Amino acid sequence: MNKPLRTLALLASLVLAGAAQAQVPPQGNADQESMLAAADAHVAANKRLVYDFWREVFEGGHLEFADKYLAEGYIQHNPNVPTGRAAFVTFFGRFVKPKPVAARINAPLVAVVGEGDMVVLAFARENPDPKDPTRKYATTWFDMFRLEGGKIAEHWDPALKQ
Repeated sequence: MNKPLRTLALLASLVLAGAAQAQVPPQGNADQESMLAAADAHVAANKRLVYDFWREVFEGGHLEFADKYLAEGYIQHNPNVPTGRAAFVTFFGRFVKPKPVAARINAPLVAVVGEGDMVVLAFARENPDPKDPTRKYATTWFDMFRLEGGKIAEHWDPALKQ
């Protein structure tokens, strides 16, 4: 094989190898209801509570339901959101407005995982590429909740201080 053909073959193999190793973007699970099932009734109830909180309060903007889902002493570990149910309502009340509550979570939900009093929601997410803001890249976002007495008592996510 002559040099230009070898070079072309090498480049093609590198491109194909790179494509084979490229990121596989996360995808939402179309069957959200099945993700709420659990062998343990307590875990299933916790998963449902967090799921409904996300739909009604977080996505639906119905902050008047916050006391239904959040403990008064709710602990927030996101560095941009204050701790406490009242502080949560005040913070989100500045920029969310109530809208009709959807039957399912609108964001691309990848998984709902529950164990004991902990529930994790995992979402597919797109962000602007820091190397090229005109492009986006796919990633996954996690929200983890601890429940106590039938309400959300604590929340974690990977948010960085803004």
